[in-house]
Amino acid sequence: MASVPNVCGGGWAETKAAYRLLDNARLDFREVLRAHSVPTLERIRQQSRVLCLQDTTELDYSGRPSMAGLGRLNYEQRQGLYLHPTLVISEAGVALGVTDCWHWARLPKGEPDLAESLRWVEGYERVAEMAALAPDTRLVYVADREGDLRALIDRAEQLGFAADYLIRVRHDRKLNDPLDGKLRAAVEAQPVLGTIAFDLPASGNRPARQVTQTIRLARVELKTRSGPGPQVTVILAREEAPPEGQEAVEWCLITNEKITTLEQARARIEWYRKRWWIEVYFRILKSGCRIEALQLRTRERLERALVLYLIVAWRILMLMTLGREHPEWCCEVVFSVEEWQTAWAIHHRTPPPATPPDLGAIVRIVAGFGGWLGRKNDPPPGPKALWQGMTKLSAYVEAVTAIRAAEIKFPQRKRIRH
Repeated sequence: MASVPNVCGGGWAETKAAYRLLDNARLDFREVLRAHSVPTLERIRQQSRVLCLQDTTELDYSGRPSMAGLGRLNYEQRQGLYLHPTLVISEAGVALGVTDCWHWARLPKGEPDLAESLRWVEGYERVAEMAALAPDTRLVYVADREGDLRALIDRAEQLGFAADYLIRVRHDRKLNDPLDGKLRAAVEAQPVLGTIAFDLPASGNRPARQVTQTIRLARVELKTRSGPGPQVTVILAREEAPPEGQEAVEWCLITNEKITTLEQARARIEWYRKRWWIEVYFRILKSGCRIEALQLRTRERLERALVLYLIVAWRILMLMTLGREHPEWCCEVVFSVEEWQTAWAIHHRTPPPATPPDLGAIVRIVAGFGGWLGRKNDPPPGPKALWQGMTKLSAYVEAVTAIRAAEIKFPQRKRIRH
């Protein structure tokens, strides 16, 4: 993944064609994403439940005065856009597709602007609309603390909870009870229902370790000015005894669902932990696809390029997650015949087999092209190895296709005897 000229390996003619595509005013980026949503919906319909992950990331294009249509980021000198997609994954964690994306540029300070919180409420509305198209699948809207908005909770109730929500608490809201109690105090007063244990991966200066959390539940009614308020279940998962020098891992979550058992609570915590996949997705977009390195002159060009890269980044994430969850599947569920046969021939230095190998084998080969060593104790291939491997595989396939098309036969070199 690189700049447009680098991706267009055919030379200036292909580069010009790519720029004409991005300049085509008739190419509506929404239609491109909608076309991707059609097969995504089919994948959703094959699941009993899916998680719709939403989050926001900033795209920094500072130092590009020639790019029109940018807005300020956290301060005026930093210019760029904000991106807020909906990434859909299965309960097992397989990336199924991208179904929606908000992106916007902030206006200069002092000018009237749209409330950015709308992206969370509209995001839920799009998920609710999708739920109507997959009636046999239960959709769950999953968001971090920024999505803890009363407007979203109220809108979900107005729509009859067409989709469930699971949101990390940011605001300690008042409750509709005679004592005007608060949400956190209500759940902390409950007895411990049980525990959950999981492995926490390393991050920055934090080492990998096992975490054990206690679980408490409370069903509460949020305060309104008059009449009954929306009812939510609060789940408090708290690490009571973290290692010395380590911050305790604690999550307070709310959901519209009535949760009463330990197993139900554990399942919701596992869903929330899978929210991390959208962070991995953003890393693929920025470090793999390098969307912040795009040298495009207008916002319209950028929007069309972004939606194409959203789909490319999803394919890398899908390849990684599917390879972990279903390595026994046939590789042709993901790879074209040309891709897996080329990968096999280059890696093994033998003709490809008549029967397609399993997905896990080809994923490991492609990751090897990207630098994954595959030693006995190595973790499964990550996004960096896969996007670098897929970039090389694309070049290999192009070379093999060109050789076959031109029927090029390389002469055998004579062995020189000394």
